[in-house]
Amino acid sequence: MSSSAPELLYLLHGDPAELAETVAGMRAADIAEALRDLPPAGAAKVLAVLPFDLAVQVFDEPELDRRYEIITSMDVDAAVALVEAMSSDQQADLLRGLAQPDRDRILAKVDDDTRRTLKLLLEYPHDSAGGIMTTEVLTVPFDWSVAQTLAYIRDVAQSKETVYAIYVLDDSNHLVSVVSLRQLVIADADILVRDAGDRRKPVSVGPATDREEVARVIAKYNLLAVPVVDEQQHVLGIVTVDDVIDAIVREQTEDVQKFGGMEALGAPYMSIGLGQMVKKRAGWLCALFLSEMLTATAMQHYQHEIDKATLLAMFIPLVMSSGGNSGSQATSLIIRALALGEIKLRDWWRIAVRELPTGLMLGAILGVIGIIRILLWQRLHFYDYGPHHLLVAIAVGTALVGIVTFGSLAGSMLPFLLRRLGFDPASASAPFVATLVDVTGLVIYFSVAFVVLRGTLL
Repeated sequence: MSSSAPELLYLLHGDPAELAETVAGMRAADIAEALRDLPPAGAAKVLAVLPFDLAVQVFDEPELDRRYEIITSMDVDAAVALVEAMSSDQQADLLRGLAQPDRDRILAKVDDDTRRTLKLLLEYPHDSAGGIMTTEVLTVPFDWSVAQTLAYIRDVAQSKETVYAIYVLDDSNHLVSVVSLRQLVIADADILVRDAGDRRKPVSVGPATDREEVARVIAKYNLLAVPVVDEQQHVLGIVTVDDVIDAIVREQTEDVQKFGGMEALGAPYMSIGLGQMVKKRAGWLCALFLSEMLTATAMQHYQHEIDKATLLAMFIPLVMSSGGNSGSQATSLIIRALALGEIKLRDWWRIAVRELPTGLMLGAILGVIGIIRILLWQRLHFYDYGPHHLLVAIAVGTALVGIVTFGSLAGSMLPFLLRRLGFDPASASAPFVATLVDVTGLVIYFSVAFVVLRGTLL
């Protein structure tokens, strides 16, 4: 059964029992999707009539993208009860998005254990392993038997994030091994738990590890969760695969938005107000506009050549767009390769050596097409390029080789430069690269034209 937001909105003003009956028969994801389109106060009212366990599930759903507004619309005691029932990583994610007064109000009301856990998690950046981990870890002493461990799992499973991996600790609470639930089930009940699993050093990450690196570790070793340990190998928490997926979706959304030449929205498109939308987009747009003014400056510098050979102005859009397109291609490839860990900063020279011949070949292909197009149009009398049409074709073709090669090199090197300076490589967006190549492309184009056409048109 499913209901839409208008139906829930109608029921909000009717019989509370009917509302409770309607939403109680829905799945958590469907309720979260419907609440997304309700005003925060209405969504808070719907959550209030849900069975508590279902309300917690709904509040944990990623489809519920206005949790911060909803929680501030709820009665503080109801909000605190909801927060305490959430997993620790979700609690921390929620509190990070609240204004400081609302955060302090909830922290003051939650129980002592929850408060200590939240203060620990909130110390870590939101995009780190410590920021997305949960502290609900299933740990057991190394000298327990398999039978003891299985009995313990049955007792505490409800309060743990996952029971598919059991973390075995020594007398000093250091992580010594990880045992899967499958290994426990098929093992002899009388052997020690430390002997039931893999005896190799456990795969783990530190709390400061970037969430993209955590995702790579989980994917590389095919894990359902990875432990987060401090320098002494004490287990601080775990990052589960579903948390990584949510984090990576947000990360990729930010990167795609930056690729478009703007700041990351940090919220769903429909949740952003007009003022915030303009603020997010205006900064980069103004920067790109000012950068494009350099193109006008370059054209002014070559005004004399344009006046003498207006024919050259015809091909400016052609050569500029070709350089920008090649630069955008290279930037996209390098940023993705950096994000996936396929290349490192130290590989910049290998990329340059690879992109140089690639750019030359791509430029040569476009140059040949450009030459053929000019000669063909002249031959078929589609347009008269004058008595020096062959030289014009050579100038355009040669310039395309230089511009496309420069675009490929600039587009591939800019992400390395930004990463070295401590910026997000995604900031090397396609519009920014295109602007850079536009200005340089004009210089290359008119320089080549001056050499080829000197003594004829110039």
